[in-house]
Amino acid sequence: MEYDIILLNLVYTIVGTLLALVFMVGGYKLFDFITPFDTSAQLEKGNIAVGIIIGSIFISLGISVGLVIGLGLN
Repeated sequence: MEYDIILLNLVYTIVGTLLALVFMVGGYKLFDFITPFDTSAQLEKGNIAVGIIIGSIFISLGISVGLVIGLGLN
């Protein structure tokens, strides 16, 4: 096995994961900025609709990280 290829795939995976995290945090901040209400306060009050939207942001994070890892191993 060539360890250079394995190391390069690991680096691609780490960089892709960090980029996905940055974009998801940016997406959350943009969502919080666009909406006329405070997202954190609505989550504390138990607003289910806001919880679903925030949950979908984190699900998309998981999908994007999974794709990065999967494509990095090919």
